[in-house]
Amino acid sequence: MLLEKINEPNDIKKLSPDELPVLAKEIRTFLLKTLSVTGGHVASNLGDVELTIALHRVLDFPSDKLIWDVGHQSYTHKILTGRRDQFASLRQYGGISGFMNPDESSCDPFISGHSSTSIAVASGLAQARQLKGGRENVVAVIGDGALTGGLAYEALNNVSRLKSNLTIILNDNHMSISENVGGMSTHLSSLRTSSGYKGLKNDIEESLRKIPGGEQAIKRIRRTKNGIKQLLIPGMIFENMGIMYLGPVDGHDIGSMIRLIRQALTVEGPVIVHAVTRKGKGYLPAEKNPSLFHGIGPFDLATGKPLQKKEKPDYTDIFSRTLVGEAERDKRIVAVTAAMGIGTGLRRFRRDFPDRYFDVGIAEGYGTTFTAGLAAGGMLPVFAVYSSFLQRGFDQLIHDVAIGGYHCVFAVDRAGIVGRDGITHQGIFDLSYLTMVPGVTVMAPKDGRELKRMLTFAIREMNSPVAIRYPRGEAADLSEESLFGDGEPIEYARAEIIKKKSSDRVLLFAIGSMVGTAIEAEAILNDAGIPVSVVNARFAAPLDKDFLTRECDGYDLIVSMEENVRSGGFGEKVLSVLAQSGYRGDFLNISIPDEFVPHGSCEELKRETGLDASSVAAAIIKRIEDQKIRGGSR
Repeated sequence: MLLEKINEPNDIKKLSPDELPVLAKEIRTFLLKTLSVTGGHVASNLGDVELTIALHRVLDFPSDKLIWDVGHQSYTHKILTGRRDQFASLRQYGGISGFMNPDESSCDPFISGHSSTSIAVASGLAQARQLKGGRENVVAVIGDGALTGGLAYEALNNVSRLKSNLTIILNDNHMSISENVGGMSTHLSSLRTSSGYKGLKNDIEESLRKIPGGEQAIKRIRRTKNGIKQLLIPGMIFENMGIMYLGPVDGHDIGSMIRLIRQALTVEGPVIVHAVTRKGKGYLPAEKNPSLFHGIGPFDLATGKPLQKKEKPDYTDIFSRTLVGEAERDKRIVAVTAAMGIGTGLRRFRRDFPDRYFDVGIAEGYGTTFTAGLAAGGMLPVFAVYSSFLQRGFDQLIHDVAIGGYHCVFAVDRAGIVGRDGITHQGIFDLSYLTMVPGVTVMAPKDGRELKRMLTFAIREMNSPVAIRYPRGEAADLSEESLFGDGEPIEYARAEIIKKKSSDRVLLFAIGSMVGTAIEAEAILNDAGIPVSVVNARFAAPLDKDFLTRECDGYDLIVSMEENVRSGGFGEKVLSVLAQSGYRGDFLNISIPDEFVPHGSCEELKRETGLDASSVAAAIIKRIEDQKIRGGSR
């Protein structure tokens, strides 16, 4: 097999041109066999195999710099840079990442997990090269979807100032810019990058400047030339920004891609190569349903069907059904998503209320301000967004939503540890950044039933900004664990007592997903002879200060529990309330250490960060033993 000859960066250059299509076929076969076991981003990586081969045929690694946007389409790049033997560990704990990661390889110059960043990063690398007198090539690969993000346009607006080459590969797998793949565009690309064309253009302009009226003649020629370009060249939006446009080109034609990339690298300044590709290419199930195969778990290679069947609803399902029910009742309700309509569960809403559904593209900042505008206009917007992506709308959350006090509901999906997507996607900061904003109510349900009630409460009872954070995966059902069955009714800024006896000396004050963990830890502690109360905080902002102030002196140890980083989180705010109330007992903050969390299963990562029930119980027992050694906490 040719693939067995690729063990180090640049080994691909040892193959003949005729062998490259065979290599592409072998890579697709390898990816499918591997990803059907590990899961991963299937469709995007099947779609850019030839494009990546062409880049590696031209560039030299690791000296040349290749930035992927988003990094989940870099699997072939990883294979061609010597990581094929590690692919069985893809997205597994301790294994290789599903994204670009400089810690893995010097051929990954920059980490990339969020969209629309590649051109900005690449322009910074190109500018640094220019200042240092370097000669390395800098190339960014960006998908057409990522071009919906404002950061990409900010970068395009700035790269025209570069005086040295920056090559941008537009990986267009939806043909959203142009369908004109043919001889005319290829001819124009070759003509406009040829030294003869550029030399002739410069000679004519220099000659005209030496005669009277020459400058005016140059302007008229340029106006005429631009008019012709508008008719013939599909990439004029880039040309008008000062970026040369080459293409479109068939991104699955390795020879054509190699020729165009080599031409692009000769340009002094920024240049875009428009490559048209097909997501899921070579695997019919992925070609027919690229959305399903965007990010998928293990699947049956013969049928394409996921191996893990959903037996119970997850939190996203419950959010979806509840929102549709509320929208039937209230015609003011509109739904907003930032290119994640399927992932956030808005497919039902779009089907039933197409005129009230808005996909703003990969533009969370715009989406947040758009949401505020909808509210200011009398609508009741619900913005469904992943926790790690809402970070990109933080300024707008403060300036455009919170200051105005608009009734916007943020359905913050994938809150907490999300697992195999890893360091760039863990939703472990939202309790910190949401609760610091004045006037924003922040809730977190203990289970699926409570999510339904919280969303209903946020829509019907609130009249100001509110965020509901909930985790990825199957929805818990803790109704049998509660003193009140389905739970106490939602009351603003009021906690819910799950288990409590007058003899309890330890209080577990938990928020969201950690309530279930607290119940499990209570059982372990009870077996160890330690009586424990469990309380569901429900609200991270505002906290139930009345409960904490009233009850705190009855406990020797109060334990806060959250699936969020420690700094600025739920626990620190609980401690602040206890300090103001004069609490003299001991306090233990169970939270994620202030560090980034890598990829792995949620179970593995919770154990590593001390958030599983056994670790929580062990930490509490140790703290109690330490109290005894110190002679008590009072």
